[in-house]
Amino acid sequence: MEINYVVDTGALIFWPVERLTGAVASPKQQKEIYNLHPDRAIIIDALEIIWKNPSDKSIDKIIEIGKVTGDLSGLSSTDIDILALAYEEDAKLITDDYRMQNLAKYMKIDWESVSTEGIKEVWIWEIVCRGCKKVQEIPNLPYKNKKDSQVCSDCGSDVKLRKKK
Repeated sequence: MEINYVVDTGALIFWPVERLTGAVASPKQQKEIYNLHPDRAIIIDALEIIWKNPSDKSIDKIIEIGKVTGDLSGLSSTDIDILALAYEEDAKLITDDYRMQNLAKYMKIDWESVSTEGIKEVWIWEIVCRGCKKVQEIPNLPYKNKKDSQVCSDCGSDVKLRKKK
């Protein structure tokens, strides 16, 4: 079966079901759907969605590029899996997530929004301390949650993401 697109969780929840047949998604998304939208999960189970894990090589590539663009700190492990699937399958990515769109555009992965307009240009991000203004190193792995390691390594103040100048 030819793979035309990889869908993020937003597409699984909000896209018309007829568009989901033949789509690729990560098995991690099944758990998200069952937890967040159990009624939709029943419908999705009846569709011919290809549940697939990406290769370690593709995941490593997404992490590597995510560090370059600065998007890695805002991606979940599920987001990384979805991007890695789109990369290795050379398939269109369907997502409303701006970080995923940014990384996809940077990597020249074709993408389409679910219900938003989407990004217009690629931005490179950096993490900056709100207190001492020191630019922080981009983490090697995505945060497990939004509060992990988001303090300055020098002064302990909160950090923020800003477009690199």
